[in-house]
Amino acid sequence: MGKKKNPLPFDRAGGVITLQRRLIESDVYLRLSPPAKVLMTLLQVHWANDKPIGYGIREAADKIPCSRRTAMSAFKELTEAGFITMVNESLFNSRTTSKTRTWKLNWLLYKYKQATNEWKSN
Repeated sequence: MGKKKNPLPFDRAGGVITLQRRLIESDVYLRLSPPAKVLMTLLQVHWANDKPIGYGIREAADKIPCSRRTAMSAFKELTEAGFITMVNESLFNSRTTSKTRTWKLNWLLYKYKQATNEWKSN
């Protein structure tokens, strides 16, 4: 008995990132800067519904690519627009372990609860 063929060939390489049509057609999304839109996708790559996403400014600046100031601005934009919420602040300590900021994506499930969709009220 043969294996079933995958009807979606683009899904063979490790998954697909999708955004809801109502989200990408919303005024609040369309007003975002290009770096903020890229950051949304980069954050979603690390998404899991049972834990927050650890993603820092340096990593965002490297992956977008942009300056640190632009990356900070992108995080601020997404927070103010209601797309993301900070769960834990970063901690830097050269003598002990450091940790990055953690984020919740408001358009997706979090800890097995429905999405809060705070972006809809902006």
